[in-house]
Amino acid sequence: MNYLMCLYKVMADKTPYASIEEIARKVSIGPTRFGHPSFYSAKDIKLENFTIKHDEQITFNSVEEVHGIMAVSCVVVRNNQSHSFTLPLSQEGEFYECEDDQMYTLKEIAEWKIPKGRNRIVKLATTLHVWDSSSPLPQNFDGYLILMPVYEVQAVMKFRKDIIHILSDLDVEVKDVTDHYDISSFLQPLSLEDIFERTSKEFPMVAQIMEGPLGNQKPYNLLSTGKEIVIYKKYQAARVLASEMRSDSSKRHYLIPMSYKGKFKRRPREFPTAYDLEIVRNEKEHLHVVATKAFTSPHKELFSVSVGDQFLVQQCQTSEVLYEGGKKLIDVLACEQILSDSYKKVLLPMYMEGGFVEVVHDKKQYHLSEICKEFHLPFNVKVSVRDLSIEKDVLAAAPGLQFEEEITDSYLLISSASSPVESWEIPVYRLHMLVHLLSKDVQTAAPPVTRTTVEEVSEEEYYMLRRYENLTLHPPPRPPKKPTTAPPPTFAVPKQDVSDVLQAPKVRYPILSLNVLQPQVMFCGFKVFISLLHPYAMYTDGSQLPVMGKLAITDRNG
Repeated sequence: MNYLMCLYKVMADKTPYASIEEIARKVSIGPTRFGHPSFYSAKDIKLENFTIKHDEQITFNSVEEVHGIMAVSCVVVRNNQSHSFTLPLSQEGEFYECEDDQMYTLKEIAEWKIPKGRNRIVKLATTLHVWDSSSPLPQNFDGYLILMPVYEVQAVMKFRKDIIHILSDLDVEVKDVTDHYDISSFLQPLSLEDIFERTSKEFPMVAQIMEGPLGNQKPYNLLSTGKEIVIYKKYQAARVLASEMRSDSSKRHYLIPMSYKGKFKRRPREFPTAYDLEIVRNEKEHLHVVATKAFTSPHKELFSVSVGDQFLVQQCQTSEVLYEGGKKLIDVLACEQILSDSYKKVLLPMYMEGGFVEVVHDKKQYHLSEICKEFHLPFNVKVSVRDLSIEKDVLAAAPGLQFEEEITDSYLLISSASSPVESWEIPVYRLHMLVHLLSKDVQTAAPPVTRTTVEEVSEEEYYMLRRYENLTLHPPPRPPKKPTTAPPPTFAVPKQDVSDVLQAPKVRYPILSLNVLQPQVMFCGFKVFISLLHPYAMYTDGSQLPVMGKLAITDRNG
């Protein structure tokens, strides 16, 4: 297992902060969901018309100027109601970090979750495989790591087209020469996010790749350093996230475009509860299922299920049952039990935890767009006719696929500048690539034919897509519980803001000169890309950890 590609939980820092100013200075606060840290005060804080109780979670959203005073915009949630207020940076007290139940990648933690001047303890949230001698982690590893970032500066130099990497501990004299040099004489490296932020009127454009992506998958293997490309436009495009149906942990994940020309046949779906049957119920056809788990009903009015029972799912309704000497209305699922020569109307409680497998009678072949339109995802299929326009259709070799959800992602449409015979869609937020723009005219504004690409995503990317897709939408309700005398407790859940999108943080700096290297160096066109370096990684006992990426990591227990 590559632990750099795993998900981690952040352990709350037990060292308090003495003021809001110290938090704002040391902790990353920004526009994305990563930049909304939460703290609590050891004592009550009395504001003009509001009192923040001690131990109450305070979410920090942004740093802004209010009536000439720098302050932090904050939110607390009480009884499902959000209360907004500001705290001046001068506010002193004893502030502690709240527990964070979210999971993050090491990249996210390094960019957003390590306070300046402090280390960060994290716990591996992904289950490790069986340890072997090639693992960089100790045999008794308990899942906890101490992260200590080591920074580097990426810079460009005059008359050079490549990017140089400067160690942060390099002992050199640095002089600010911003006002003495023409910015246009330096190349300005741009990420795909930078290109995507440009207005639509600026497209198409010609660019040269300064740092190409890794990977052998098309078109990534064509995007080598120094190659010139045409970027025609930016847009949002729909994809279906699919996973192979395998029992082992080696299943692969794909993003399938709506332009995929292959066809699919249905495969049986599995449903853990009666509530799941109601979710996928379709008015166009009766859902036929077989019970795989027995269930004994606590009410004589409702049906007890045996393994092998077959049902046609009808509809959700309410039914009266005897409960604690009285009558009570509960939600039930009306079905028809299939007998050898007849049908029997039965009622299943919606809270029933059983097991059902679908019986598929439909032999029709479907295009991807038809499945998304006619059926509820997740949906199980197998490729029946492969896409002949794809040189190697990886989906055709899969034993079965589960379409998990339809997502919308950001893409750029590109082609080779020297031989624009076909164009490709490249993802903006999953592809690391740096380019600089050329002052060349595009021969034709109309892009060549777009090739369909099924993108295979890594395990890390898969979890990122599942985790951040549809953040602003409420999840479907959980199956109703068995009748109880007391109502379930309610919890205060802060609302996600529509602007909470996954973006990389950007740090802007002036042009600098490093006279030990060259007289003129510009730090990435007003941008310093603070990335993580890997000159060393050690355990707390001093033993060396094999280099596994751009992060120095230590085991908390040595």
